[in-house]
Amino acid sequence: MIWGLFITFLKIGLVSFGGGYAVIPMIQFEVSAHQWMTGGDFQQAVSLAGMAPGPIATNTATLIGYKSAGILGAAASTLGMVLPSLTVVVLMAAFFFRLQHNQWVKSSFYGLRPVITGLIVFAAIHFGFPDGETGFTWVTVCTLLICAGCLYLLLKYKLHPIMVIMAAGAAGIILF
Repeated sequence: MIWGLFITFLKIGLVSFGGGYAVIPMIQFEVSAHQWMTGGDFQQAVSLAGMAPGPIATNTATLIGYKSAGILGAAASTLGMVLPSLTVVVLMAAFFFRLQHNQWVKSSFYGLRPVITGLIVFAAIHFGFPDGETGFTWVTVCTLLICAGCLYLLLKYKLHPIMVIMAAGAAGIILF
């Protein structure tokens, strides 16, 4: 059982492109095929994994392993899920460590900065307008005011991010 959990989640970890939510259907298929959990138990595991800090796919694998085979099952599932990406990160780090002083590599990373910034801004816009609405409603205006207030608190007063997150949450409760 433990070896099966490890191998299954190792396979899933090898092809887990697109983020944790993209892998959930694959995990569900494997859980159903191996009959490790009922459908209701799987839904609860995914819900709990989504609320816990960390990547949802890894958290789901851990919960499935724990429910199926206890602590050893949780460890095997988690290791299987993270081992492929951990291996890739270590290999790439070793590769980039050797090339860190190469001017082409430095220039490439400087060139990637605006792209990464653009992707983050794109994600923020789509998060701010989840229904594809483009007009400014009072909800949008309040959201932008909270965002501007957070940025002001971070830059001007250099508050700890947790304090700013708590302030934003309180503002959201009050305004919405």
